[in-house]
Amino acid sequence: MAGTACPPLRFSNAPREVTNLAYIGAAFAHTMSDETISLGRIAAFLESNAAVAEKAAIHRVYAPAEALAGNIPVGDDCAAIPDGDGFLLFAAEGMLEAFVATDPWFAGYCVVMVNLSDVAAMGGRPLAIVDVIWTPAMEHTAEIWEGLSAASRAYGVPVVGGHTTLTRGGPTHLAAAVLGRARKLITSFYAQPGDDLLMAVDLRGAFHKGKPYWNASIGAPPERLRADLELLPTLAERGWRVAGKDISNGGIVGTLAMLLECSRVGAELWVDHLPRPAEASLEQWLITFPSYGYLLSVAPEHTDETIAHFAHRELACARVGQITASPGLSLSYGAARQALALAR
Repeated sequence: MAGTACPPLRFSNAPREVTNLAYIGAAFAHTMSDETISLGRIAAFLESNAAVAEKAAIHRVYAPAEALAGNIPVGDDCAAIPDGDGFLLFAAEGMLEAFVATDPWFAGYCVVMVNLSDVAAMGGRPLAIVDVIWTPAMEHTAEIWEGLSAASRAYGVPVVGGHTTLTRGGPTHLAAAVLGRARKLITSFYAQPGDDLLMAVDLRGAFHKGKPYWNASIGAPPERLRADLELLPTLAERGWRVAGKDISNGGIVGTLAMLLECSRVGAELWVDHLPRPAEASLEQWLITFPSYGYLLSVAPEHTDETIAHFAHRELACARVGQITASPGLSLSYGAARQALALAR
């Protein structure tokens, strides 16, 4: 039995269709080219940034402590020491010499603030701070103490002592340590392939004196600062497996590199999905140290709830990437994708 013949295909307006397809293809290629060029520029900037490089190679700094730490993992924002039904959290921060010299009040404020952020990043609540100062004269520390006191009052965490050394000359140096407690942990060791990568950040601020530091702390109501930090331990206490780290020197990319190092995983970071202030370029924002900023690795079934957890306090939180089994960090921008070459 003979089959029914198919009628021939006819394109009565073929020239217009071909033209439209060619235009769409050219536009897509142009967009792809622009995205690839932009991403290449961003990647080159990050690969040459000293602060990012330092964080990517951070394991070389703390490796000597691993042989001395017993059963306490090294590489987190705080040492998490088992204590009863929870953990004591213990961390320290030192301020750069030039920072202390040129902006002593702010250095004093930051030495408290960054320690408290480290405790919160691990799902803890701070108990107390101690300071360490080296100085040729006590009058050189007056502004430091003013800033340190302002932060202590704003966050409601006491400074309970420390150590001061009077030197015969040279610059003033500043460091501090914090003690906290957590019922459940958020750590850098919990990230798993398939997790969603979230960024939570307070965008209600401004850059500090043109530096890559986003200040959403100084001048904010103390009750807001304290309640916003409380979001991290309440998140941890839900019993989910949450990995995380507070965004510090080296910015988003440097911090993410440290997180991946601890969990032995990789990630793809969607740079065009990052919540950021309108006045910040992508390059600038990727290396910025925000006063309140966290990267979190969560199971996809908890993503929406985690975003809402921060959003109800008017904090920006968005899905900005995914954790992968393949090691390394890659960036995406629109349809463009590029592996980031960071020395370890």
